[in-house]
Amino acid sequence: MPLAQQDLQQIGEYVKNHISEWIAEQSLGKPPEVYELELRERMVRVEEALKHQHELMRQGFEQVDRRLELMAADMDKRFDLVNKRFEQVDKRFEQVDKRFEQVDKRLEQVDKRLDLMKADMDKRFEQVDKRLDLMKADMDKRFEQVDKRLDLTKADMDKRFEQVDMRFNEMLARHDKHFFWLLGFITTGVGLVIAAIRYL
Repeated sequence: MPLAQQDLQQIGEYVKNHISEWIAEQSLGKPPEVYELELRERMVRVEEALKHQHELMRQGFEQVDRRLELMAADMDKRFDLVNKRFEQVDKRFEQVDKRFEQVDKRLEQVDKRLDLMKADMDKRFEQVDKRLDLMKADMDKRFEQVDKRLDLTKADMDKRFEQVDMRFNEMLARHDKHFFWLLGFITTGVGLVIAAIRYL
């Protein structure tokens, strides 16, 4: 059965009027004045303990603040070191970029040299072609003379044809050697340039 508001007020008044007596009875017969003094002393002790605890907490917070300041200073130093390292890395990347630029310039120079070598080789091949044409014309004239002499002496012309074939083979062999030497020179040059670029 729930209590009414008036009943609760009556119970509260009753407890207020008799609580000091009940507390005195529980404190082994001490009068309320003595018990009140003891309560005040306890309250003073509790307040002093609270003040001491507050002081300890304040000191603890100060130590935490100092530690945080030290940690912040240490973190600032570490960030400064990291920034310096990043600056060094940036400088190294700049040096690498400069080296790549130098390599590009060297490659351009190599390309120019190869172009010049190619032009020179084209000229030389043109000269060889002209010489071969002249040799062919000369050989045609000689063959005409050989044809004319064939009617006179067939045996002599056979010998001369053999000599001409031998000379032609030697000439072709020489040109093949020159061509292979030239090809080997170009391949070696290109290989040396590539090797030099790789080692740079």
